Amino acid sequence: MSWHRLSLSVALLVASTMGASGQNAYSVNNPAQRKAGTSVRVDLIGDSTQTDNAGYGRGFCANLTPQIDCMNMAKGGASTKTYRELGLWDRALATKPDYMLIQFGHNDMESAEHNDRQVPISVYEQNLRNFVTEARSHGIKPVLVTPLTRRYFQTDGKIHSDLLGHAAVMKRVAADMHVPVIDLQSESIAYLDGIGEAAGNKLGITKKDGQGKTIPDKTHLNWQGSYVFGRMVAVDLGNAVLALKKFVLPQAATLPTEGQLAMRVLQQEPFKIVLTGDSTVATEGGWGPGFCATLTPNVSCVDVAMNGRSTTSYLDEGLWQKALDEKGNYYFIQFGHNDQKPDPKRHADANGLYAENLKRFIHDVRAQGGVPILVTPLSRRNYKDGVLVKDGLEEYAASVRKVAAEEKVSVVDLFSVSQKYLSGITQEQADSFDMSGHPDEKAENVNAAKPDRTHLNDRGKALFGRMVADNVIRIQVELGPNVNGVPDSAPTVLQTAPTDGH
Repeated sequence: MSWHRLSLSVALLVASTMGASGQNAYSVNNPAQRKAGTSVRVDLIGDSTQTDNAGYGRGFCANLTPQIDCMNMAKGGASTKTYRELGLWDRALATKPDYMLIQFGHNDMESAEHNDRQVPISVYEQNLRNFVTEARSHGIKPVLVTPLTRRYFQTDGKIHSDLLGHAAVMKRVAADMHVPVIDLQSESIAYLDGIGEAAGNKLGITKKDGQGKTIPDKTHLNWQGSYVFGRMVAVDLGNAVLALKKFVLPQAATLPTEGQLAMRVLQQEPFKIVLTGDSTVATEGGWGPGFCATLTPNVSCVDVAMNGRSTTSYLDEGLWQKALDEKGNYYFIQFGHNDQKPDPKRHADANGLYAENLKRFIHDVRAQGGVPILVTPLSRRNYKDGVLVKDGLEEYAASVRKVAAEEKVSVVDLFSVSQKYLSGITQEQADSFDMSGHPDEKAENVNAAKPDRTHLNDRGKALFGRMVADNVIRIQVELGPNVNGVPDSAPTVLQTAPTDGH
């Protein structure tokens, strides 16, 4: 297969952590540990329409008092079948919540594609019954939630939902098994019928069509939509389970600063992105210029990444403070290549100082009203016997994902997606991205003729910058309209995201 055909054919899915979706951290060591000062735990169990980044999860949790430990265990693209197969159901049980709000349907629905996650509606019903039975056997009180409607307006100006059958099954299971039920399907339809299509679309995010054009996403929610339907579910929960009514805020929660920013960004008002990191991000040999080139004119993109820096030296030399002084709205943060080197002025252990420095970056950005986005290190391009070489960056990428989960920060898993891409090509093809004459490579390699398989030429900058752009708009979803789309035929490698499945 030619390089051109191979590059156009790559479209791979890469696993990511729950934290990549901006959801509550899941503690493997002690999943049942509760947030300090809380008396009740409520878990959200479902698909993308419940997640924080693309569903009503964040709005639901925001409408509960601080006495509730609200844990979002929803997963984009999940159905009643795959939620169990992926081990997510066992994870949820291990958190030992008092209540579970269980909502599936969007991905269970059978379609012409016959995806593995889809099941006949009879199997959907049995899966729901199994969830209820097993939750109760663990001392957990289940609450069923009929699926949020898609915003499918027709010529009569009304919603014509494709989920009515699944909602009816959900209600039947609730009645048969004496489970509280929230009929979000009916209530969301009534609400959207009342406000109309134009207003309804303003509650959603966007997506790209086959030509790269930005179009409305009729399934997923933006911050405002999350707070509208999250409030709806919270109030209904209080009415369905009277013991929880006192934990529902008497007045609807208002959008926090981050949510207000996201809504302005979604409307393509001017904002600023600051790129921080090492040489694999910097203008001279990193993906930064390629990423900035994908952005629409309303976005100011400043690349202050510096060659040869680690999280430690970037801080010690005052470069981080200079980055903060840029007063950006979004900060992309990627280090690791130099943190792993033995140089005492730069070295930071992956699960020690490196993780601590990342957390400091996150806290500093949030303290000045910005949004931090972590990026795992770009893979090096060295092969042995046709297989991409492991060189220790794996543990730094894992640390980034762990920190992202703990701090509830979006993470672009560039290490995984770049490795997946590179694993599908040869050393010769990968060398077409190599830069010549980079100062870092000259300083650290005695053999000047050795190929530079770390830094990027213009072709590499464009490809991997595009890769960052394509992935970040799926997890930090308000950025979507601010990235120029490309047709589906362009090479793309995607990590899992809250918007998967639709």
